[in-house]
Amino acid sequence: MERPANENKMGVMPVNRLLLNMAVPMIISMLVQALYNVVDSVFVAKLSEDALNAVSLAFPVQNLMISVAVGTGVGINALLSRSLGQKDQKLADQTALNGLFLALLSCLVFTVLGLTCSRLFYTVQTDIAGIVDRGTQYLTICCGMSAGLFAAVTFDRLLQATGRTVLTMVTQAVGALTNIILDPILIFGLFGFPRMEVAGAALATVIGQIAGGCLSLVFNLTRNPDIHLSLKGFRPSRRVIGGIYSVGLPSIAMQSIGSVMVFGMNQILIAFTATATAVFGVYFKLQSFIFMPVFGLNNGMVPIVAYNYGARKPDRIVKTIKLSVMYAMGIMFLGFLAFQLAPDLFLSMFLAEGETSGDLLSIGVPALRTISISFLFAGFCIVCSSVFQALGHGVLSLAVSVVRQLVVLLPAAFLLSKIHGLDTVWWAFPIAEVFSVTLCTIFLRWVYRREIVENGGDRFQ
Repeated sequence: MERPANENKMGVMPVNRLLLNMAVPMIISMLVQALYNVVDSVFVAKLSEDALNAVSLAFPVQNLMISVAVGTGVGINALLSRSLGQKDQKLADQTALNGLFLALLSCLVFTVLGLTCSRLFYTVQTDIAGIVDRGTQYLTICCGMSAGLFAAVTFDRLLQATGRTVLTMVTQAVGALTNIILDPILIFGLFGFPRMEVAGAALATVIGQIAGGCLSLVFNLTRNPDIHLSLKGFRPSRRVIGGIYSVGLPSIAMQSIGSVMVFGMNQILIAFTATATAVFGVYFKLQSFIFMPVFGLNNGMVPIVAYNYGARKPDRIVKTIKLSVMYAMGIMFLGFLAFQLAPDLFLSMFLAEGETSGDLLSIGVPALRTISISFLFAGFCIVCSSVFQALGHGVLSLAVSVVRQLVVLLPAAFLLSKIHGLDTVWWAFPIAEVFSVTLCTIFLRWVYRREIVENGGDRFQ
């Protein structure tokens, strides 16, 4: 079928081909992101377990930064795609510029916090000097130079919202490969560079983010005619910012809850042994290979759903959701099999130099096998949460996240730790996911009736 001259591909291309066209580049780029996340920790783990713990304990703050950047980006993406679907060019341009303004403000906040509060963050978690000193260096650099992260995420979301996911694959690959190349050089002091250890890992990360952000800016200026980034006469718009955050704030809150959960889990685990927190950190690195492709699928799905919501094409929305759930559950099932069959192989990558076995494996193998049971439910829940956001019901996503991580997971982990010890703590993850899938099913049926079945699609405007 020929595309009308002024119609974006998201409104006319066959849905399965469109979803793959949008999502596959994002999945590839997310896998590259996952690769450099793992490589970063593999190199750090060769220094010592304290070094690995220093990086692992920084995760809540790093995740909070990513939550703000990505959550704001979700709001930009949804409003921008909907504006394009409604053929409202002025609103699309205002959305892009106001989104960049919000990214700048967020960056300044985290820069100040990183420079002033990094050591305090570690001292409230542990009194092990090696972890505190290394972690302070790592977090100060990651937060103090966070401009690259916010630029990369925001500019990439502008490309995604207009259907140019291949370009985001390129920008993220450049950032990730830059980090992978610089990691061993800066950590171990190769080719005449000083040996910076954990600080080198942080510096490699932020340089990679800056590289990806700069390239994404160039692509938006030269290869994205659907939006016009001109600062002439720009003024922050309360209406546009409100539209961005109506979707973005629930997403920020939802993802930030992950930081609270990880912080709480670290406190439960470190009461047993610091190795348990290292295992938990390693799990988050490894599971990114499974979850990142699903997030990439979602990044391709959200603009399709939002665009067709604005264009009043509910049939395309339903088909997109069904295909996304099918693909997501398939990816997560493969992850479940990998964690069940070869957990020791994955964990062995994170042993310190000269270490061949030990507590990391004895604690980690049953942990990975138990946690991965939750993968069987997680794919459906992840897609549902993104659908709620794309259709303007981000509060539902927030509710699911709060119940899963704060109402169920953390209390279950605490109780299991007190009653049965460390080995049973990990069962909190599949228990929480059962609650999550139940809520998602209820909410998805409600959204389907409200937005598609009732009123004959009158809400699509």
